[in-house]
Amino acid sequence: MHVYLSIYLCLMKRIHLTALFLFICGTVFSQTAPPADLVTIEQNFKKLDVLGSVLYVAAHPDDENTRLLAYLAQEKHYRTGYLSLTRGDGGQNLIGNEQSELLGLIRTQELLAARRVDGAEQFFTRANDFGFSKGPEETLRIWDKEKVLSDVVWVIRKFRPDVIICRFPTTGEGGHGHHTASAILAQEAFAAAADPKRFPEQLKYVKVWQAKRLLWNTFNFGSTNTTAPDQFKINVGVYNPIIGKGYGEMAAESRSNHKTQGFGSAKQRGDSYEYFKTILGDAPKDDLMDGVNTTWGQVGNQALGDDIAVINKNFDPEHPDKSVPALVSLLGRMEKVPDAYWRDLKTKELSDLIAACAGLWFESYAEQPIYGLGESIVINSQVVNRYNGKVSLQLGVATFENFDTLRIVKTTPIDGNSFLEKNKIQSFNMEIKASEITQPYWLKSAHNIGIYNIPAQILVGDPTNPPYPAMVFSFTIEGKTIDFERPIIYKHTDPARGELYEPLVIAPPVTANIEAKDYIFNSKQAQNVQIKLSSFTKAGGSISIKPVDGWKISPDKIDFADKNKGDEWTVNFTVEPTDSKPKVSVFEAVVTANGKPYSMGIQHINYNHIPNITLFPPSETKLINLDLKTSGKKIGYIAGAGDFVPDALRQVGYDVHQLTENEIMNGDLSVYDAIVTGVRAYNVNARLAFEQPRLLEYIKNGGNLVVQYNNNNGLVTSNIGPYPFRPVNQRVTDETAKVTFVDPQSPVLNYPNKINDADFDNWIQERGLYFVSDIDPKYQTPLEMNDPGESPNKGSLIVGDYGKGRFVYTSLDFFRELPAGVPGAYRLFVNLLSKPKN
Repeated sequence: MHVYLSIYLCLMKRIHLTALFLFICGTVFSQTAPPADLVTIEQNFKKLDVLGSVLYVAAHPDDENTRLLAYLAQEKHYRTGYLSLTRGDGGQNLIGNEQSELLGLIRTQELLAARRVDGAEQFFTRANDFGFSKGPEETLRIWDKEKVLSDVVWVIRKFRPDVIICRFPTTGEGGHGHHTASAILAQEAFAAAADPKRFPEQLKYVKVWQAKRLLWNTFNFGSTNTTAPDQFKINVGVYNPIIGKGYGEMAAESRSNHKTQGFGSAKQRGDSYEYFKTILGDAPKDDLMDGVNTTWGQVGNQALGDDIAVINKNFDPEHPDKSVPALVSLLGRMEKVPDAYWRDLKTKELSDLIAACAGLWFESYAEQPIYGLGESIVINSQVVNRYNGKVSLQLGVATFENFDTLRIVKTTPIDGNSFLEKNKIQSFNMEIKASEITQPYWLKSAHNIGIYNIPAQILVGDPTNPPYPAMVFSFTIEGKTIDFERPIIYKHTDPARGELYEPLVIAPPVTANIEAKDYIFNSKQAQNVQIKLSSFTKAGGSISIKPVDGWKISPDKIDFADKNKGDEWTVNFTVEPTDSKPKVSVFEAVVTANGKPYSMGIQHINYNHIPNITLFPPSETKLINLDLKTSGKKIGYIAGAGDFVPDALRQVGYDVHQLTENEIMNGDLSVYDAIVTGVRAYNVNARLAFEQPRLLEYIKNGGNLVVQYNNNNGLVTSNIGPYPFRPVNQRVTDETAKVTFVDPQSPVLNYPNKINDADFDNWIQERGLYFVSDIDPKYQTPLEMNDPGESPNKGSLIVGDYGKGRFVYTSLDFFRELPAGVPGAYRLFVNLLSKPKN
C-alpha cells in the first residue's frame, strides 16, 4: 500500500545519537534489525545501567587490542571505541590485488566486522597510511600534524571518554613511526580537547571534554617487553557465562576478520592480564574507572538505575514482552535527563531494548541494488508486530542535506489510526529520488600523500558515509511514540549463501571505465584507448577527452542517445604523442549525461567476509611516453598474494602467461624468456616448496627467474635462490632516497636499457621492503640505498648466474611502481626480465 507524505525540515541536533546510529548501521552485511535474542537482551539490560566510556587509540587496523576491547564492551559494559588514525591503506593485501585507497576501503570494513564481534565502535581520522615510517617526525610532517590532531580532539569531544588508552608509547618501542605518532597525538589531544581555545570551530557541534586519565596499554611483543609487575593490571581472560565465551575466544573471532593481513587467530582461554602505565591524569588504583561515577548518579538521577534493576530482576525470559510497559514508562523518565550526551545514547539503547522485548521486527529494502542519480527508488518496508494488537506506525524517510541538516519526509498514520496486526508481516511502499552519489566521503576529492579531504566537520571520525537515506519507523507502543531508523538496503537470496544484504548504491547516470591503468608509448605509433560506458538510468549525451598537451586524441567526442538502465557499450579513442619527448600525462574522460558532466568510473570490490563495496574512481589513466627497449617476449608468472605486475608487462608488449603447478612440474619451461614470481609468493603459495627444484633446473638450463619481495616470516622454503641469502625486515621508506650504482657495468643496469639516476625519480611510497641479508658472494649487488641517518643497504637487488641462466631477487616495490606508471621502474624491470645472449 502507498502512504501519503508531508515534508518538514529540522536541524540535526542529536549529534551523539546520530554517531551511535552511524556505528550500528554504517555498514550493511547482516540483517539491519538489531539482534533480539535473550543473550543480547540480557547484555543490553546491563549496559543500560552503565554510564562510562573508554577510547582506545592506535594507528592502523589490527593495532587494537581486541581482547581488551571485548572485555570493556561486553564484561564492563562501557561504551568502548577504537580510534584508528588510518584505514591501513599503505599495507599489503594477502587475499587480492587491491592497494592504497582500495585496500583502505576493505580494511575499514574488516574493522567494522571486528567491532560487530567485540562490541566496540570504530572511528578514523583523515590520516592516510602512506607506508612504513621510521620515525614520528616524518609521520607528523606528512600527515599535517595539526589537522590530524584536530580530528583526534573531535573524536574525544564527540565520544567523551572517561579513560583514553594508547596501544603504543611516545618513546618509540612500537617500532613504526605511525605507532609513535598515534601516542603523541593522543597525549596532546588529552589536554587540547578540554581547551576551548583549541579548534574552537568544533564547538558549534560539541563541547570541550576532559578525560579522567590517559593510559598506555603496555605490551610484550617478541623481544620487547614493556610490562612490569608494579603496573596496574586487569584480568581480561575471564569467562562470560551469558555469552558462553571468554574474551580470548571473542578476541580471536574479532581479529580473524583482518583477512587482508592474514591475521587468523587461535582462540585463547583462561586468565590473561593486560598491563597499563599512567601517562596523564590520576593513576587508577583498584579499578580502571577509579574516580569516575559510572552509575546514573553521574547525571543526578540514581532512581533510573534503581528502576532498571527492578525491571531486570522481574524480567521473564519466556515472556520478554511483559517488561515492555515498565520499559516504556522508564523511557519517558529517561527522556527528561538534562545531560544530552547520556540521554541520547541511553534512550537509543532503551528504545532498541523495547523493540527487542516487544518482538518488533522491521526493515526497508530497495527493489534493485543500484540506481542512477535522479532515478526513482521504490522502497518496500516490512514490519512484524509480535507484541499486541495496539501498536500503530508512521513511516518516513530521513536524508542528509549539506551534512548539517537532517531532512525528514514523514507520513500520516498508515490506514488512519488503525493498529498493526499481530504476528503478520505487513509491507508498505513509497518512492524517493536518488539524490546523491554514494561515493565514500573521504574519496570525493583528490588528496595528497598524507591526508584525505573531508567535506564536512560532522563526518570526521565516521567509518563510512552517513546511513542515509534511511526509513524512520515511528511506533506507538503503550501510548508512547518511539522513533527508529533503518538504512535502506538491497536484500536478495543467493543459492549457496542464503539471504544476503547489500548496501544501496547510487551511481552517476553514466560511468566510463578506461580499459588500462597506463598506456606505454615508446614510439610515435598511435594506440587505441577503449572505454566501457555503463548507463544506470535513461540517458543521452556524449563522451569526450580533456585536451592533453603533447598528445593528439581523436575523435573530439562521441555522442550517444536513448540509452536505458543496464546498457553497456564501448567507445574507442586514438591517442598518439606529438613528439618523442619522454613525458607522463593524465588522460581524463568526461561524460556529459542528461546535460551534466561526470568523470567517474565504477568499481566493485567483493569478498565474502565484508559487505560489497562500490565506488566511483576518476575516469582517467596515464599516458607514458618513454625511451624503452625490450628483449624477449614470453613471460611466465607465478601468482603471489596479488598484484598488477602482469597487466603492466602486457602494456609494454609482453605475452604473460599465469603458470599452473602442472605446467611448472611437467611443462616445457624453456619457452619462457623469463619467469616471475608475484609478491609474497613464497609466503602464500605452499606448493612452491615442491616446485622450487624445477625452477632452479629452469635457471640452470638457461632460464631467467625473477623473484619479487617476500616477508621474512612464514617462508615456505629457505632455499629461494641457488645460493644462500635471507630476507629480513629492512626497508628504505623514503621514495626519494639516493640510489648508488655500486656496479655500473652490471647487465641489469645496462641491457637493454641504460639505467641512470633519473630512472629513480617520481617513485611512490617507498623504494623497497624486506631487503635481503647474509648474501652469498656468488651474488652481485648492483645497487645501494638507505634512509636518512642509516648505513647504505645493498639488499634491494641481488643477481646471480647459475648454470647457463640467471637468478634475480628484488625487494624494490615494483608492485606499486609499475601500476602507478613510474617510467624508470618499467625500464629497470624490463632489464631484470632481459638476459643478454651469450
